[in-house]
Amino acid sequence: MRSAQILLLLCILGAALWSAALANNGNGPEECCFKYYTRKIPAQFIREYEMTRSDCPKRGIILVTRKSYRLCANPDDPSIENIMKSVDDRKFQ
Repeated sequence: MRSAQILLLLCILGAALWSAALANNGNGPEECCFKYYTRKIPAQFIREYEMTRSDCPKRGIILVTRKSYRLCANPDDPSIENIMKSVDDRKFQ
């Protein structure tokens, strides 16, 4: 009886560890934008930007500030396009 309990406990522990390992390798939407930041953002506060992945439900630009805050922005907004151009110009000077 005791060995059956130990075997059951080991099976449960193995299943828990296996599911955690699978979850870490998942292709989740951690870098997707679900809501856009709508306030005005000064271009000098932005250090870099990146596009969201193609499998995200909504297109977006992730703006990274000097203090490493990550903000989602609408890529169709002209002010965001100007910020992206400003960041690109700074990198190539």
